[in-house]
Amino acid sequence: MRLFALLLLLLAGATALLFFGLPEPHRPLHRLAQAKTLVDDGDRASLLAAAERQAAYLSRQDPRAAVSFAADRYDNAWLLHSVHALLDELRRTPDQQRLADFLQENYIVYQAGGREGKKDRQMLVTGYYEPLFPGSLTRQPPYLHPLYRLPGSLVQLPAEDGKSRVGRYDKQGKPAPFWSRAEIEEQGLLEGEELVYLRDPFDAFLLHVQGSGRIRLPDGEVRAVHYAGSNGLTYNSIGKLFVDEGILPLEQVNIPAMRAYFAAHPEEIRRILRHNPRYIFFAWGDDQGSRGSTGEVLTPGRSVAIDQEVLPGGAIAFLASRRPLFAEDGRVTGWTGLRRLVFPQDSGSAIKGAGRVDLFWGSGDYAERAAGQMKEAGQLFFLVKKGAPTSASPAEN
Repeated sequence: MRLFALLLLLLAGATALLFFGLPEPHRPLHRLAQAKTLVDDGDRASLLAAAERQAAYLSRQDPRAAVSFAADRYDNAWLLHSVHALLDELRRTPDQQRLADFLQENYIVYQAGGREGKKDRQMLVTGYYEPLFPGSLTRQPPYLHPLYRLPGSLVQLPAEDGKSRVGRYDKQGKPAPFWSRAEIEEQGLLEGEELVYLRDPFDAFLLHVQGSGRIRLPDGEVRAVHYAGSNGLTYNSIGKLFVDEGILPLEQVNIPAMRAYFAAHPEEIRRILRHNPRYIFFAWGDDQGSRGSTGEVLTPGRSVAIDQEVLPGGAIAFLASRRPLFAEDGRVTGWTGLRRLVFPQDSGSAIKGAGRVDLFWGSGDYAERAAGQMKEAGQLFFLVKKGAPTSASPAEN
């Protein structure tokens, strides 16, 4: 009798699971059963430029190397074909609806898994930009805060657990982690490796976060700097520190607010900036614009940074979120939809997992303001041309 009762309980439990459904397992990417209607709201010139740069990147990759999309795999040659098919259609200058129809008819759509525990596979969508700061090639007041070139003491160490790492060799010739931000700044360990000097330590820090920018020298010349490497240490967010310490509420954490806090509390700037031990090294760039981790020039409003160890770089993507609107004095006056084709052409130490995407806004006032304000929910989709032989995978909704 007890056995019969136990079987009834187990059967009831199984029936309840079938009725109510199991929680969706969190995966980096999901193949959709039905293609979304993806209407692009951006300008056509930027879309063409970004797609051409994506094709240039893919043409340099091993055409036979495979990239995973959920349970499917495509080689780089097919991803390049997917971009070329999009370019062919764009050159026919279709209107927005015709382009959306073309994508729906010709592409398989995958959706990024988003942040664990969030409904509708929501991503956290942020923005970054190319800042312009005053600087000097020589150390002279007020230009006292250096950006360093890649130091000779930074080396590739023997891999651990199959993962490559950077660091240094200590005085005994043993592998060691590279110096932290605090050690570099407090002890002058990289003297002689200065590339350029800035007048504000927060400007230097922002360049470390953005990864590239432009420097206006005292004679009016503007020169580009770009990412050359890092010390390999963990990235810690100072924005999170502002929230954790109760300095600012989460919704008010942005670049202008942090600047205002440092202006009012200059004694705090070193402590807060050194909360992030990761340190970035720079090299002089060219006049073509900021370049992403793929080596291609980034396209404002079209290039995104993702974690390319989790999500597929080299793909066509579509971002759905919203962007801020501003008054002339910089106040946010509202928000409007943002739905557009984008291309994963960059990565970043803070962009980790299947729930983060960072949109490049370019340079100028709007770019700086938008990058400082965006902490939005959104969804990210990836598109691959139909017709390629792939491993079978169950489509989802």
